[in-house]
Amino acid sequence: MKVVKAEKLTSPKTKGGLWVLIVAAVVLEAMACIQYFYTRSTLHEEAERRAKTELKRAELEIEKHTIEMETAAKMLAMLAEKNVNCPDSMFAATRSVVGVIKNNNSVAVAFVPGYFSEYGQFFEACSSHISGDSIYTRQIGNAGHDYTQLDWYKNGFIYDGCHWSEPYLDDSGSHTYVVSCSCPVHDKNGVTVAVVCVDLSLAYLQKFSSDLQIQLYKDSYCSIRSAKGEDIVAKPDTIAGRGYEVFDEQIEATGWKMSIIIPKDIIYGELRRVAAVVSVLMLLGLVLLVFIMIRASRSLINEVTLSSQQERMESELSIARNIQMTMLPTRFPPFPDYPNLNAFGEVLPAKEVGGDLFDFCILDGHMYFCVGDVSGKGVPASLVMAVTRSLFRSFTSYIHNPGQIVSQMNESLSGERNDQNMFVTMFVGALDLGTGELTYCNAGHDAPVLLQSDNSPFALLPCEANLPLGVLSGFKYVQQSVTLHVGDTLFLYTDGLTEAENVAHEQFGRERMMRQLQQSIASNRRSDISCAELVRAMQASVGAFVGDAKQSDDLTLFAIRLLALSPKDGLSSLSEHGERSSLVMRNDIQQIPTLAEWIDSLHIPAELSMPINLALEEAVSNVMLYAYPGSAGRVLVEAEQSADRIVFTISDSGIPFDPTQQKEADITLSVEERAIGGLGIHLVRQIMDEVHYERKDNKNILTLTKRI
Repeated sequence: MKVVKAEKLTSPKTKGGLWVLIVAAVVLEAMACIQYFYTRSTLHEEAERRAKTELKRAELEIEKHTIEMETAAKMLAMLAEKNVNCPDSMFAATRSVVGVIKNNNSVAVAFVPGYFSEYGQFFEACSSHISGDSIYTRQIGNAGHDYTQLDWYKNGFIYDGCHWSEPYLDDSGSHTYVVSCSCPVHDKNGVTVAVVCVDLSLAYLQKFSSDLQIQLYKDSYCSIRSAKGEDIVAKPDTIAGRGYEVFDEQIEATGWKMSIIIPKDIIYGELRRVAAVVSVLMLLGLVLLVFIMIRASRSLINEVTLSSQQERMESELSIARNIQMTMLPTRFPPFPDYPNLNAFGEVLPAKEVGGDLFDFCILDGHMYFCVGDVSGKGVPASLVMAVTRSLFRSFTSYIHNPGQIVSQMNESLSGERNDQNMFVTMFVGALDLGTGELTYCNAGHDAPVLLQSDNSPFALLPCEANLPLGVLSGFKYVQQSVTLHVGDTLFLYTDGLTEAENVAHEQFGRERMMRQLQQSIASNRRSDISCAELVRAMQASVGAFVGDAKQSDDLTLFAIRLLALSPKDGLSSLSEHGERSSLVMRNDIQQIPTLAEWIDSLHIPAELSMPINLALEEAVSNVMLYAYPGSAGRVLVEAEQSADRIVFTISDSGIPFDPTQQKEADITLSVEERAIGGLGIHLVRQIMDEVHYERKDNKNILTLTKRI
């Protein structure tokens, strides 16, 4: 390297270069600051909007509950006034009221000292929940429990209507921290002789607050303060030393104030990390600029050839492609904890980077998924694709309605932020893994194909003609729903499939797509071919059709199959330590052998497995023969197992048929004398301890109970 003399660095040309460097540094810093504060303001507005929405919902929920308790207090006061001279009726009144209030530990009626002399100086009739539906009623007024010194009792003489007390420890009634709603009781002369007390457990408010903060932001907190500023639900000590944003809402019914406290590092943490990275990059950029200026001043910069520029560009595009591909799902099977669900998808960009995407996640027993296609190709489309995928992930974290998710994404992609007038066609769905219900919203995308497991003809999913995302702010998107049955497959794709062209400029088209789906399952049952095989067979077919022609558009294929229904939330509570399992069968006698495999999976005692299998085979065979005569249908068999019994429920949507009404077979007669039929239900009755039939919601429901 040549040594450059110092005087050359102070030449007018070099000084001009230094001024350019300074101006560039100032401009870059100003741009970074403007972008930082604009983004910070946007994040704050979004946090405030979400917090206010959740606070309003919480306010309505708490007001609903407190109004219910105030109504109960007024009702108890009316009952007490009606029988104000009968102490025994107070026990019945408190017992009847406590039984109808949710999230309540106890209610009480406390009379002025000496009102019922037979009970001594103090009389307070109290009824409390013990556990479950058990209620404990007693008289708790005594010298050790002087209720006349408590706020709620004093409030009954100060306020004419219902009034809420400050939080306190109820060591005689609820035996927990509570806030109490009090209401006066008057005698016939209008004199206050007693006060009604209805307790609201702080544990309920604490749980409600915990649920609220979980739904909002990780590490966010919720606090509730009384009208006098006392903590009902206190903010945790963990927020000490952390900067935070506080959003308040007044609960009009009680005068309480509810606050959501969100640490600033949760709201702005990602922004700060990005700002740090940007600052480092800017510093590196300035260093690079200085280096270039010095190199230019020394005339040591060599001309970069076109080939080297192209090589660098190809390298960057390759890196961009790898980054883009890592944003898409790559792990299949996607959900090891959900063996009842099969899915597979792939994206083939037309260029190094593209605008197609698909994504999915599971939240609260629902699979949320999307397939999208950004207008255009290349780097601009890939950037919009990345933003769209991030919006999908962000909104599904707290919005569970596909129509609302699509609407929010449209608002984010529309308006002034969409200077390039780019749009995105997208299909967003939410599949309930417990019921098979699919709710979806289509934003100008190609309708998916539904492959039903009962050999019905393939059909496109009915889709409303909604606009693509980013076209029109405020557009009202229509949400739709359909029920997927066990074994059904949903095949989604972008127009890169149907519009793929060969060298003769012929398009692959929808008919070829349908034919390929038919061929893929021709040698298999629809539920046997995996989603990966279905997608790869379609890729091979379109590849063979296109041949040597250059790929003209991005191509995305995605398939989802429901293999079984997940147990629904709360089913385990139907029986003590109980378990639930289900089996869906087609109306085909050839399906009967699957019952034995299913029964083996239920862990039934060995001595009962064979007779139970025999009884179920007879019952299900009856359904297939009589409920669906000569027509297609499904039979749902469910098992609920507890410590002392197992209950089987067989339901179908066929014609009404009650097997329990069949005439009992006379097994004392010979085969020649005995009438045909009746042996099946006779066998079921002999094996099972209880057999019950009902027709409900246009369904035949046969319940079989076997005590263990």
